[in-house]
Amino acid sequence: MGTLLHFKHVYLHAFDDCKPVYLVILLKAYSVFCALMLVMALYAFIYRAATGFDF
Repeated sequence: MGTLLHFKHVYLHAFDDCKPVYLVILLKAYSVFCALMLVMALYAFIYRAATGFDF
């Protein structure tokens, strides 16, 4: 759990004092989008591996 809190602290600290504000919002939205895509890719890989589909 400490590792997740550390990553949260690093993520929030990375955007401190950044200008312009719209760019910060865009970068935060993009990072969430990338995280969702990574989770979906891992889910698809695990699902295919668990159900025995051919790669």
